[in-house]
Amino acid sequence: MSFRSKLGFAAAGLLLAMSASAVQAQDYPNRPVKIVVPFGAGGPADVYARVIAQYLGENLKQPFVIENRPGAGSIIGTDAVAKSDPDGYTLLLMSNTHTVNETLIPNKPFKLMDDFVGIAPINYSDLMMVVHPSVPANNVKEFVELAKAKPGALNYASSGPGTPYHMAGELFKAMSGTDIVHVPHKASGEARNSVIGGHVQMMMDAVTTMSTNAKSGNVKALATTGSKRSELTPDIPTVAESGVPGYEATIWLGLMAPTKTPQPIIDKLNAEVSKIVARDDVKAAWAKQGAVPMTMSPKEFDAYLRKDIDKWADVVKKTGATVN
Repeated sequence: MSFRSKLGFAAAGLLLAMSASAVQAQDYPNRPVKIVVPFGAGGPADVYARVIAQYLGENLKQPFVIENRPGAGSIIGTDAVAKSDPDGYTLLLMSNTHTVNETLIPNKPFKLMDDFVGIAPINYSDLMMVVHPSVPANNVKEFVELAKAKPGALNYASSGPGTPYHMAGELFKAMSGTDIVHVPHKASGEARNSVIGGHVQMMMDAVTTMSTNAKSGNVKALATTGSKRSELTPDIPTVAESGVPGYEATIWLGLMAPTKTPQPIIDKLNAEVSKIVARDDVKAAWAKQGAVPMTMSPKEFDAYLRKDIDKWADVVKKTGATVN
C-alpha cells in the first residue's frame, strides 16, 4: 500500500471517529448521569452541585444524580471519577481544593490536568472568618493579638487538607504572623459543627453557608475574605481592611470529566451549565447567598485551572502548608 493510500485511510478513520463522536453527543445523555461531589453533604459544593444537577436533568431529559464521596481532602471521590469511563456519564464537581492539591499532595493517584478535562466553572464566593462566641475577640485585630499572646493555643477547623478553608487559614497565619493549629475534618459540615460546638475556636467558612449561623449568634463573624466587602454582609469588614493588608481568599466551583471524554459532549455540557448560571432566578438566588456565577468556554476554563494551580503552588511554597 502506498503512503498516499495509508494517509487516505488514516484521514477516513479520523473522520469516522469524529462523526461517531458527534452522533454520540447528539444522543447524550440517554441514561442517568452521575455527578460525584468529593465533599460532604451540606457544604457549598454539595448545595450548588444539586442546583446544577436539577437543571441539567430538566434540560437534558435525564436524571443527573449527586453522589457524595468525601474523604482525604477530596482525593477519594476524585480518584473514583478519574478511573471511570470517559463517556460523559460520570462527572466531577470540583473546587480550588483540586488546584491546591496539585502542589500540596503531589503523590496523588491522579494528576488533575492529565486525568481530567474542564467542562465549565459554576460560581465563586467569599469566605467568612468566624469564631466561637466564647473567644475573647470581636474583630480580626483582637484575634491576632490573642493568637500572638498564646502561640499554638488556638485552633482553626477545615474540611480537610488542601480545601479552601485550610488554605485560607494557612494564608491568614502566614500574613498575620500567628501560630494557630490546623484541625482537619472529613467535611465542611463537621468542621462547622466543631466551631459552633466550641471544640475548635476559628474557621474560614463559605459565606454562603456560615452567614446564617453568624446572624443567629451561633458564631461571631469577624471578617470576610474577599477583596471587597460581601454584598451579603456589607456591615462585616474584610480581613484585609481589619489588620491583615492584602489578604484575599475565595472558594470557587467547577465541573470536570475524565480525560478523553468526547469533545462534543464537553461542549454540550458547557453550553448547558452556562445557560443555568445565566438564569435570572439562579443569579438572584445565588446573590442572596453571596455566590457569583462564572461563565467560560472549555478552553478558557482550562487556562483558568492552570493559572490557579500556579497561584496556589506559590502560596503553598510561601506558607509551608502541609497535609497535617
